Amino acid sequence: MLDFFTIFSKGGIVLWCFQGAGVTESFTGPVNALIRSVILQERSGNNSFTHEALSLKYKLDNEFELIFVVGFQKILTLAYVDKFIDDVQLRFRDRYKNELEQKGALKLLNNSFEFEDDFKILLRVAEESSKARSPTPMRSFKDSEKSQKTVKSMIETKGGDKGKEQGGKKNKNTKKEAPAAEPVKGDQGKAPSSGQKAVENGNQGLTAEEIMLKKREEFFRKRRGGTTEKPSKSPKPQKPREKQNRVWLAGGDTKELDYSKGNGEDTPNGGEQNPEGQFEPGMQPRSMEGDLPSVDYESSEEGDMEEEDEGAAVRETSKTSSSSKKSGGFGGMFGMLKGLVGSKSLSREDMEPVLEKMRDHLIAKNVAADIASQLCDSVAKKLEGKVMGTFTTVASNVKQALQDSLVQILQPKRRVDILRDVMEAQSQRRPFVITFCGVNGVGKSTNLAKISFWLIENGFTVLIAACDTFRAGAVEQLRTHQRRLNSLHPPEKHGGRLVVQLYEKGYGKDAAGIAMEAIAYARNQAFDVVLVDTAGRMQDNAPLMTALAKLIAVNMPDLVLFVGEALVGNEAVDQLVKFNQALADHSMSDKPRLIDGIVLTKFDTIDDKVGAAISMTYITGQPIVFVGTGQTYNDLRSLNARAVVSALMKA
Repeated sequence: MLDFFTIFSKGGIVLWCFQGAGVTESFTGPVNALIRSVILQERSGNNSFTHEALSLKYKLDNEFELIFVVGFQKILTLAYVDKFIDDVQLRFRDRYKNELEQKGALKLLNNSFEFEDDFKILLRVAEESSKARSPTPMRSFKDSEKSQKTVKSMIETKGGDKGKEQGGKKNKNTKKEAPAAEPVKGDQGKAPSSGQKAVENGNQGLTAEEIMLKKREEFFRKRRGGTTEKPSKSPKPQKPREKQNRVWLAGGDTKELDYSKGNGEDTPNGGEQNPEGQFEPGMQPRSMEGDLPSVDYESSEEGDMEEEDEGAAVRETSKTSSSSKKSGGFGGMFGMLKGLVGSKSLSREDMEPVLEKMRDHLIAKNVAADIASQLCDSVAKKLEGKVMGTFTTVASNVKQALQDSLVQILQPKRRVDILRDVMEAQSQRRPFVITFCGVNGVGKSTNLAKISFWLIENGFTVLIAACDTFRAGAVEQLRTHQRRLNSLHPPEKHGGRLVVQLYEKGYGKDAAGIAMEAIAYARNQAFDVVLVDTAGRMQDNAPLMTALAKLIAVNMPDLVLFVGEALVGNEAVDQLVKFNQALADHSMSDKPRLIDGIVLTKFDTIDDKVGAAISMTYITGQPIVFVGTGQTYNDLRSLNARAVVSALMKA
């Protein structure tokens, strides 16, 4: 039934392994895939993993730094596997406890772990226990409660129900007939006293004497010919004040700044509209040659205060988290959950209060709720059973483990060097093609222009393919960016050639066809990079998602970048999952092209709520290649994982 079972250390030393009868393939491939995709990427919240036709279950032993992995065919449903892997872990620990306590790889290699007999006994017991638990048979009619009922009892029950229904209807009718006020509670023979309240014709809250006086006043008013007081009308809406002219801090009147009259006759250039988008000398963007600068985040004083509070918590003599909660006065995220652990194994119960606080903190920082739960579960499995030091708190250990996990998630799993890839494509005499996709309004065209400026600064020529043939003004927006970029790098400095050109065919055309023609044109004209701008589309729009998948499948770009804004929370998960799913479903190849990287925009608007970066990277497993931090061409950065994590952990 089982294909293999292996026990190995976190250093990669295989201590013992078992291979099922008739299994010829090596288990190293699935196990290495598990290590790369789950354990190294801090995704151990779920203890199962699927690799091709195999299903793998694993368990971490953090005390002895061991990993237990069992593999079986995916089509099988083995209910005993979870309990079996727990039994194997306990038996192996108990039998080789002395050998495992000896630290060092050489000592593990020198020891021999003869565990086959014990393993077969445990496997046989597990299989027999699963066979013994046969499914419960269905009850016969005689055993059911329905067989105990007689026809007479059923008729009586129905009659009673009908009576109840009729009675209920009668009650409703009586309520409708007399909706007026019920008589005052008490003896009916007694007249209402002056202190009792009466509810009559809208006189709720008035005594009987007050109602009588009110009626007398109305009677005399009618006799005199006066009219009853009408409720005061709502005041007439005041006319809105006229808009005041804005006073600019730099001086000058709005009339002097208004260039709309006379088609720009008052412009300093004598009526020219500045079609080439010339920049003033003080607004020239700085050079961006070389690698992009990384996003910086300065740690605030609150973070330092939090560290001081943790140090103060260690010096306290309280030994449980409950006593630390009562003490109060601790700032920061973990201030209320300080508990000392004195050289003992950390259990899930010890970590649960801290993990709950951690989960809420991550969600408040814009991490998707599902991702926050999975991260906390992964941290719990990583620390469960691990022996803590004498003077360390649960909170500090959990926080450090989460920081390490977040940094590991944000670190690129593969080399991300676009400049080197462009130079490699140059050597092959072909353009390097980048396709941008994403939902509406996230800043695809703007960040495409920023990336164009960065590539031009590094000496490459760029062709922009206007494949957004749906949104009005999309082509004109790219044409404006082209003019401005060419004014920053005039053709005179590049041998009379425009460094940025726009390839467009207008609106309403097939985007995949325009991209194909643009790539062919770039190859003939020796352009270095082709940037393909696509229309924004919601992830639920099936026709547009099909068109995007067609564009990518037909043209096979070198890089597919998903442009997402840093403001989203749970929506980031839905967007990325459905974009990847659409690209996979509508692809014509066995290995479809999915999203290769992420462009995170509007990063300057979120302060320390940087959770979208974690959500997007965790879902796709792909790196954040660019970060947009403003509206100028210079506002483009690369991701600094530790800076983002420090912002995320800020209290």
